[in-house]
This record gives sequence, C-alpha cells and structure tokens, in this order.
Amino acid sequence: MRLYTFGIHILTTLGFVLIGLFWLSSSEPQEQELKNTSVDNARQSSSLESLESHESKLSSLTKATWPEIHDSSFIQGLDFSRQGLFWQKSSMGHQTSQMVDFLMESMTDEEIVSQVFLLGWDSEFPEGVILDWIRQRNIGGIKIFGWNGRNIERMTRTIGVMQELALETRSGIPMFTATDQEGGWVRHIKDTTSITPGNMALGASRLPADSFLSGYFIGQELRAMGVNMNFAPTVDIYRNPEAHVIGPRAFSSEIDLTSLLGLSFFYGMEHTRVISTAKHFPGHGNATGDSHGEMPIVPDTWEDLTERDLVPFQVLIDAGMPAVLTGHLSFPYVTGDYKPASLSSVFKYEVLRSTLSFEGLAITDDLYMEGAWEYGAERNWTIAEITLEALRAGNDLVMLSQTPALNDRVWDMVFQEYLSNEEFRNGIKDSVRRILTIKYRYLYPDNRVPLIPDPAKVYDFVPFGEATQFFSEQAARSVFIISDSSMPLTPSSDQRVLLMGPDPDFFRIGRQFFPGAQEYRFPYVPMFNAPRSILEAAPGIARDFDYIVFNMANPNSAQVLHALRDLPNAGKRIFVLSILTPAYLAPMDWVENSVAVFGWGLDSFDAGFSVITGQIPGTGVNPIPHIIPNRQP
Repeated sequence: MRLYTFGIHILTTLGFVLIGLFWLSSSEPQEQELKNTSVDNARQSSSLESLESHESKLSSLTKATWPEIHDSSFIQGLDFSRQGLFWQKSSMGHQTSQMVDFLMESMTDEEIVSQVFLLGWDSEFPEGVILDWIRQRNIGGIKIFGWNGRNIERMTRTIGVMQELALETRSGIPMFTATDQEGGWVRHIKDTTSITPGNMALGASRLPADSFLSGYFIGQELRAMGVNMNFAPTVDIYRNPEAHVIGPRAFSSEIDLTSLLGLSFFYGMEHTRVISTAKHFPGHGNATGDSHGEMPIVPDTWEDLTERDLVPFQVLIDAGMPAVLTGHLSFPYVTGDYKPASLSSVFKYEVLRSTLSFEGLAITDDLYMEGAWEYGAERNWTIAEITLEALRAGNDLVMLSQTPALNDRVWDMVFQEYLSNEEFRNGIKDSVRRILTIKYRYLYPDNRVPLIPDPAKVYDFVPFGEATQFFSEQAARSVFIISDSSMPLTPSSDQRVLLMGPDPDFFRIGRQFFPGAQEYRFPYVPMFNAPRSILEAAPGIARDFDYIVFNMANPNSAQVLHALRDLPNAGKRIFVLSILTPAYLAPMDWVENSVAVFGWGLDSFDAGFSVITGQIPGTGVNPIPHIIPNRQP
C-alpha cells in the first residue's frame, strides 16, 4: 500500500510550523519561507516514497504573507447551571478517560443510545418534537440547516434554549450544535455571516495562511452563535469535472495542496475551539453525480483511494482531526458490493479505524439524502432500517435532517437492537465513549464554544473583526487568468459592450466597470441544461456587440457560451468571467480571454472584473490542473 508517508510527515510538520510563524510574526506583515529542513527530515523518516518530485512543489506552497490579527476578546456566552452528571467530579480521577468511565457507568441504556442521534428540525424557533428528544433523551446533538439559519439572532437564541434543555437533564451532557459553514458555495447560516471566496480560491492563492485565517474567521463567527461543530474542511480531491456537487468546495485537484490547505484550515478553526469535521470520506472528488439526489458509483480501486483520496484524511487524522463525515458513495471495486460508504463496515472498521488509525467520530451525512435512500429502497428499507444499518456499520453519530416522532420505528428499532444484540450494544458503547471523549475535550473546558450564547451580542461578532477585509483581499489575490490574448479590456467610448450571464451580482458589479453596457440575462436553472430558446437567441443578441463579457457559472451557462463559438472573431470578442468551478471551460479552447474566480459574492465579482480591465494583476494559480490545462506560458 502507498499511503504517501512523505505527505503525512511533511504536512503535519508544516502545519505546526505555520502556526508558530503566524503567532511569531511581527506587527508589520512579512514574507516567510519554510526551509527545506522539514523536507530533509521527512526524507529520512519516510521509507515508502521518494520526495524528489515533491520538494519544489511543497516549497512553492509554503510561501505566505502573514497578516496580523487583533482579537478584542475571546467570545464568551451566558452562565449556566452545571448540575448534571457530565459536570460532576469523578471519583475515578480527572483524566478524560476516567471522566468518561464514570459517566458511562452512571448513564441508563436510554441515555447511552440517545447520544448517537444528531437531529435536524424544521423551524427557526425552539419548537416541535425536537424539544422532546432533547428533554427526555438528551440526544447527542442538533444539526442546523439553511432553513434554521436565516436570522442569526433568532438562531442563537434557539441554540441557547435547546442547549439549556440538554443541560437540565439528569446527565446534563451538552449537545453538539453542528452545521455546514465551509465557506464559498456552502454557507448554511446566512444573514450577516461572512461570504467567503471559498476553498478553490484558497487553492488558487496557494497560501496556507489564507486557509488558516479562513478557518479562524469562520470559526469565530460560529463560536459567537453557539455553533460548536462545523462540517468542514472539505478535502475531496477534485479530479472529475462531473463531480458538480463538489466543484469549488474542493481546494484543488492536487493531493499535496489539498492536504496542506485542509490542515491549515483545521488549525485555524481549532484555535476557536469549534470542532472540525473532514469530509466527504472516503472522497467525493471523482464521483459522477450528486449524493443528495442519487447514489454515485465511483469506479476507483483500493490503489486509487490510497494514492489519492485518502491522503488528506490521513494527514488530518495524524494532526488530531476530531471527526470525519462519511459520504453516500458506492465503491464496488473496493468493497465488492454497491453499499454506500456511509453504510459500509469496510470503510469504517477496515479503512478508517484500522488503516488510518482514526480514533475520533465517524458521522453519517444526512440519511434522508437520496444516496442512502436509493440503496435502502432497493431492499424495501425505511429510514429506521437505514439508521440501524448505519450504526451497525460503525458510525458513531447518525444525522437525520427530519425529526422522527419520539417513539417511532427509528428509535424503537435501534433501542431494541441495543438491548438484544450484545455485539451491537458493545459497538454503541464504543461510539458513545468516543462521543463523550470529544465532548469532554471541546465542550467541558472553560475556553469551549459558549453553550448558552448571547443573542444580544451576536451581531457585534458576526462578521468577525477583520474578516470582511481579509476575505475581500483573498478574493483579489486568488483570481486565476485561464487565457489571455487581448486583456485588459478597455473599450473605446464608441464600442458596444454586452454583459451576459445568469447571476444578478455579475450585472450589479459589471455596470460599475462598464456603465454603458447592455445586459442579457438568462436563468441559472435548470443547472445542467440551458433551454433551447436561450441557446437559439443568444448568438443573435450578441452578434452586434464589439465585446461580450460572459458570466459562466454552471453547465447551463457553459452551454450558452458554447453557442456563441461561431460568432465572427468570437475568441477575441468574448471575455469570460467564470465563477465557482472553471472546469466547464476545459473543452472550450477557442475562448482566448478568460479569468476564474471561485466565489459568488460581490468581492469575487469585483476581483474578476478588476483583472479583466487591468486594474489589478491576476496572481492566482490554476487550482485544478488535472481538469483544466494550463494555457498561459
């Protein structure tokens, strides 16, 4: 097996050096370069892989400008009563393992089983059956989805109410309060939270400090709201342009870069005490299809996984990553069947626990996603059987976006299996032991994320500190020039410019750069297929303009762009501003002027237009060379 031992040693070492450099930097930002001593040391300790071909690459990745952070305070919450068993001093000692032993011996069977449930609810308020699950069962945690996080003051108050109910139970075990705040495309909690350029922008700027600060600022905002677990970083190696659901959520198509930036992001979030979760194990970047709507079948072999997709997970696990999210992806050439990884004991026991030596939490992606349902439907399973199978497979926490009734088959089936099956019961106890270990590590110390956050102060911290300025600058330094035959675009007063695309913010910012431009808007959806009427109309509309600035955002808009290829002198007249992933430009080598930004916020559009018009240089580097070739000399 070839699990890139060199990457594990180098990147873990680099991560700690990065943090040291960050905090030791002077008040004036300065460029720091990590020396090759870490590479030399890693060569001596590695017996599986030669480092020669990776030295120059890793050296180029470790150059960074280290900014200064001013923390006015470490965000605190409101006081709460510490009466439950979780907070009691153990007669067995004060080590985490001793406290876990004491608590496990004191818990009822129902309290133990309840800890494996991570449940969503369908409201912005603390209401409904979720409150019964918390009050009567003291469940392991709650999952905050987009529909819960539209207003952060309301959400912060709701988290506090729910957490207080958990603390008032006999065991008093605080809940995980989890969400998906990856940055960029995926931002479940909105309102005033930072709109960031996203992971692929970090891959384009290639600065570990940028990734560290992204994790740090996102973590501080989550901390202010009482969100103590984040399903990030996404460390999928993006190799398949048909992996639409991953796209700009990935750092890169490169193994080393993904590992380094994922590690840096983790360290930044770790500083805020928010629990990081690496995803989507064992790797979603080579999947065709979206596990939200189907179960992708990935034709990778064990060698493919060990040489590529598992590397960043191994790096993060070696660095202390506390949790991993398992994806609804089938790997038949690895497991010998079509069971998704989220329901597969092979991936939990043989790969995650044995091969990667992971001792943290294995969490399922939402079991209501079609990737899990499709497999269950073929066997006439309900959500109860799917949940039971996920726990049998070795997951520690099962995520359900919909709250089951308090005593429906989901609970009854799991609880009865726990009572009647010794092997299953031992597995659940092992899972709860891991859950409590992480909770004692992160939610017990005084520097924990506030369990009862203060809704009256949340807008003082969200966005946090210098986050707005940082993310604006990060968007600017990540712009990647894909092709350039005639930039900058500086039309004369008598030349006509057309802004063309689907995103409203593209036009909002574009008008500032081209005040007299005409506009042609077409819909963003359907995502994968442009309507025939648009494909037929677009060339005629664009024909009479001297220049077309085109916003490519998805396969739909890529099809519209392709429809313009036969315009006279199209390559030089069309300037493409790609957002999210530029993968869809790969087959369009006729496009002679194109830049890529990777977010869809105003800062990203502003940065892209600034490069097209020559106001700033495009300093980003191609983050996905395995998908889109380098066209610049």
